[in-house]
Amino acid sequence: MMEENKVKIRKFLSRFFKKHELGDDEDIFALGFVNSLFAMQLIMFLEKEFELAVDPQDMDFANFKTINLLASFVEKKTVKV
Repeated sequence: MMEENKVKIRKFLSRFFKKHELGDDEDIFALGFVNSLFAMQLIMFLEKEFELAVDPQDMDFANFKTINLLASFVEKKTVKV
């Protein structure tokens, strides 16, 4: 499931990073392409694609910096208890 989520996340991000092949651990914020509009689009994508809610306490760069961190965040939010 984690790899499948990474593929979806990578596909979404590739629309914004057209000339750059993102590595799973590459910091998208450090690359300098991210702005507040992109951040909101990313959150809306995660909520819609993975049917989850991004809560205010989730709004931490540590959750969104890399493809691996994004996939881990999705896993945590979608785990059925």
